[in-house]
Order: sequence, then C-alpha cells, then structure tokens
Amino acid sequence: MGETTTEPAAGTVARDGARKGRWRTVLAWTGVAAWGLWALVRLLGGDRLPGIEVPAAPLLALTPYVAAAAPVPIVLALVLRRRWAAVGAVAVAAVLLVAVLPRAFGGDQPSARGPVVRVLTANLLFGQADAAHLVELVRDTQADVLSLQELPPEAVEVYEKAGLSALLPHKVLDARWGAAGSGLYSRHPLRELPPLPQTQMAMPQAEVALPGGRRVGVTAVHPVPPISSAAHRVWKRDLDVLPSARPPSSAAGADAAAQPVRILAGDFNATLDHASLRDVLGRGYADAADRAGEGLTPTWGTSEPRPRITIDHILADRRCAVEKVEVHDIRGSDHRAVFAQLRLP
Repeated sequence: MGETTTEPAAGTVARDGARKGRWRTVLAWTGVAAWGLWALVRLLGGDRLPGIEVPAAPLLALTPYVAAAAPVPIVLALVLRRRWAAVGAVAVAAVLLVAVLPRAFGGDQPSARGPVVRVLTANLLFGQADAAHLVELVRDTQADVLSLQELPPEAVEVYEKAGLSALLPHKVLDARWGAAGSGLYSRHPLRELPPLPQTQMAMPQAEVALPGGRRVGVTAVHPVPPISSAAHRVWKRDLDVLPSARPPSSAAGADAAAQPVRILAGDFNATLDHASLRDVLGRGYADAADRAGEGLTPTWGTSEPRPRITIDHILADRRCAVEKVEVHDIRGSDHRAVFAQLRLP
C-alpha cells in the first residue's frame, strides 16, 4: 500500500515541477522578446517601415525610457534562473543603450575657426508663451538668430512690443492662425529665401549676413506631429524636403570658409530615435544637443504628467563646432527653448 500511494505522488510532483519550469522559461523569454522587438524596430527604422510606421512613429519617441528599463528582463531572467534568457536580455539591453547613451556624452568636434553664431528656437504654444520671458531669454543668451514656431499674426505685435524687434530688428515671418505660423528674427540683416515646397506648416527660410561677409542659411522647422496615418505622411514629406547641408560636388575641394553653411532650428516633432530625423542628419547635419552631450534633455512634456521627450532641435552643418547648448523653460509654453552657440568652419 505504501508503494502504491508514494509513486503517483512523486510523478505528480515531477509533472508540476516541469510545468512550472516551462512557465518560468516562457515568462523569462517573453521579457526578452518584448524589449528585443522594440530594439529591432528602432534599428530597422520603424517610423518608415510599411505596415507599422504609423503606430511606430509616436512610440519610438519613448525609446530612452525603454532603454532605461532594459535591466527589467535581465533581472526577471535571473530571478527565474533562466541563464540563456538573461544572456539574451543583456544583448538586447546593449543594443538599446548603444543607441541612446551616446547622446548624454557628446561627440567629437570638428576644427572650426570661423565666426560664432548663437541660435535660439522656441515653440510658442499658439503664441501664448510669455513675451517678457522670451525677450529676456533672447537678451540673456545674446541670440543672433531666433526661430519661432506656432506664431499667429496677433502674437507678432505682442512680442515686438515687448522688445523683441529692438534686440533682433531683422525678420522673415510667415505668421498663420493657430499652430501653423513660424518666423525668423535676427540681429543681422536677413535675405528671404524661397519657401520649402508644399509644407503644411510654415517653414520660412532666410540667409543671415554676418559681419565680415559670411552668410548662413537658416530654416525654421515645424512639421506636423505624426499621430495619424495622414499626419505621418505629411510629417515624413516635410522632413524629406528640408535642405541639405552638404556642399555641392563642384565645391568639394574648396576652402571650407567659402562654402555655404546651413542651420535647421525648430520643433521637429521627432527624436533621434526616428529614422526620418536621422535621414536629415545624413544630409550633412549634426544635432547640436547630441554633440554637446545634452541630447537626452527633454524639450516637451515637462509641464504635464506625461512622458518628457526631446523633439526640439538645432541641426547645424556638421562642419560647425558646438561650443554650448542650453535648454530653457519658457513661461506659457509646453515646450522648452533650445539655445546653441556654434562656431562656423
């Protein structure tokens, strides 16, 4: 009788142990798969992959948070005693951290000995940003060029009466109702350049004439946020038409100081985890904050209980040296202003 009751009990224990072991394996590898799928979508440029590009675009902006949480599947696998799952989780974490962490440490700087240009960009939240605070920020940073987004016509007079035009007397504006308007103000003379073709939001362009004869092309950037299928198409198209900073092939061997320099500044509604923005960088630009080690400093969402992301950028011709980058709160806006001090080649 003793043997008859003991053997089934032992078999049951063995089966229960095997079942628990399988569930532990499934749970451990589920964590690896979740973070691994995110890493794969990031590597493949999910915001431009047919079939997933629309949901991927807003989600990819959260990649720094996913990377910060990458130890979770590692710890889970170790707790569940699944060694190979832990190894896989470490590999996935490494991929995510390599994609994200360099933004906090900066990069190599080119040798540049040209004049300094100070650029400031600010999204005004439908023109509701505090005028006195904006003017104070321009004064404190000694900005040479200011790119403004969400600039409605009625706000132009408010900002200029607050002293903006006294500090930056030259302007090229395309003020529009709501969020669609943008503008450029400058300490130095501006020459308006042809507008970009077919952008939904205003993206004025101008050439700044610096003392000494150097000229810099500046574009105020503000594509729509990619939060729907239609908006995603427009967002990608607007980023695609941004001008290249690469010198023409005919000038490849010319003196760097004689070649044109371009700067893009504004609310790109994109982070460095979007392939569409990295494509823009591939046309001859460097992200000033990334190069200065400030690439993870959030510029949107800081005043609300929501994820804080970095969607406002100053992209400079990669031949420029980035001497300083600062991110400033601005009263009345849901964005933070970005300032960069650049030295031209």
